[in-house]
Amino acid sequence: MSDASVDDPGLAATALIAEDEPLLAHALQAELRRAWPGLQVVAHAPDGDAAVELALQHLPELLFLDIRMPGRSGLEAAQAIVEDWPADRLLPLVVFITAYDQYALQAFEATAVDYLLKPVQSARLVASCQRLRGLVARRRPAAGQPVSSLHTGSGGGTAGPDGEHLLSQLRQLLGAPPSAGSAPQWLSVVQASIGSTVHMVPIEDVIYFEAADKYIRVISATREYLIRTSLRELLPQLDPQRFWQVHRGTVVQAREIDQALRDEAGRVQLVLRQRPERLNVSRIYAPRFKGM
Repeated sequence: MSDASVDDPGLAATALIAEDEPLLAHALQAELRRAWPGLQVVAHAPDGDAAVELALQHLPELLFLDIRMPGRSGLEAAQAIVEDWPADRLLPLVVFITAYDQYALQAFEATAVDYLLKPVQSARLVASCQRLRGLVARRRPAAGQPVSSLHTGSGGGTAGPDGEHLLSQLRQLLGAPPSAGSAPQWLSVVQASIGSTVHMVPIEDVIYFEAADKYIRVISATREYLIRTSLRELLPQLDPQRFWQVHRGTVVQAREIDQALRDEAGRVQLVLRQRPERLNVSRIYAPRFKGM
C-alpha cells in the first residue's frame, strides 16, 4: 500500500454517529463530508441504546460516540458494542465526542483515545480524520480481499493491534475513578427487599451481581435477592480489589472464582466455588485471566 493511499480523502469507509442533539449530529456529518469525502455515515443514533443496536446492525468501521447521551453513555455503548461485535470482524475505531473538563480530557489523552471536544472545531476534525484514514488504510487487507476476512490475533479472533488497543482503552476508562477526592467508603452490607422484608446481606456473602432490567440480582451461595438500582450506581461502591467486573452486566467477588476456562475461540468462562452456573467473560475483561 502506498503512502498516498494512507492519507487519501477519497478512501472509502463507513461510520456511525451517536449524538442526541440532531443539529449537532447533522453539523458533524457536514464537517465530516468536507474533511473526508469518502466516508459514508450509515446511521445516526439519538441515544446510547440506539447506538448499540445500529452499530451491530450496520457494523461500521468507525464510531463517533457522544459521551453523554440518554440511556447508555458513550462509554457504556462502546462497551456493549465491543462485547457483542461479531468475532470474525475487526473491531471498529472509536472517536468519543465530549464536553468534559480538562481533567477528563487528560484521562482520554493518557489512554490515547481519540476524542473531539464540543463544539467540534474544523481543524481538529481534519486532523482526526487524517489519523483515522491512516488507521483504516493500514487495517485493510490486500486489494480484493474483504476486510472481514482479515484474521489476526490469537484464538480465532480479529481484534488485531488496533482492536487490542481499543480494548485496553475501554478497560482503563471504564475502570477509572469518577473523580479525585477522599478515600472511598466501600459497601459493607447490601439492603435487599423481599416483599415487605428488608434483608441485610453482608458483602462477604455476595458471590456475584448481575444486571437484570431495572434491577440487580444479588447472588449468594444459597439465595438470590433483587435490589432496585443500576450497576452504574453500584460499581463505585464496590472495592475493585475484591469485586471484578467481567462483563457489562456482571460483577463477581474475586475469591469466589475457582477456574477460568478458555475455549478454542478465546472465549472465557468462570467456574465458581459455591455456585453451579458459569459466568461469561467479555473480551474487554478477558486479559485479566492470564496465567502469571
